[in-house]
Amino acid sequence: VQLQASGGGLVQAGGSLRLSCAASGRTFSNYAMDWFRQAPGKEREFVAGISRNGGSTSYADSVRGRFTISRDNAKNAVYLQMNSLKPDDTAVYYCAAAFAIRTTVVLTTPNYWGQGTLVTVSS
Repeated sequence: VQLQASGGGLVQAGGSLRLSCAASGRTFSNYAMDWFRQAPGKEREFVAGISRNGGSTSYADSVRGRFTISRDNAKNAVYLQMNSLKPDDTAVYYCAAAFAIRTTVVLTTPNYWGQGTLVTVSS
C-alpha cells in the first residue's frame, strides 16, 4: 500500500493542525493504521493507532487528550487532529499501515510507511 501524508506546517504553541494520509494500491480497510513521529536527534515513536473498523484507538501518553486519530474507509484516508500543540510535538510525522486479520485491534508494527510531513511548533 502506498501512503501519502500531508498537512504539516508551522504553528504556534497552543494551536492546532490536522494531518491527513491518503492510501492507495491495496484494500485500505484491511489495514490498521498508525501515526508515528520522529523529532530531531530522537528515535521514531508511536503517536496513535486505529483499528480497521475505526472502533478501537490507542495513543501515546504524551498526546492522549490532545490528539485524535480517525479514518474514513470510503475515502481511503486516515487523519490526526492535533490540538493544544506544544514545542515538544515538533517532529516529522509518518503514517503507517499494518495488515490486520481482526477488524478491532490496534497494531503498532506497520508493514508499510509513508513519507513524513514536518510539524513545527513554535513557542
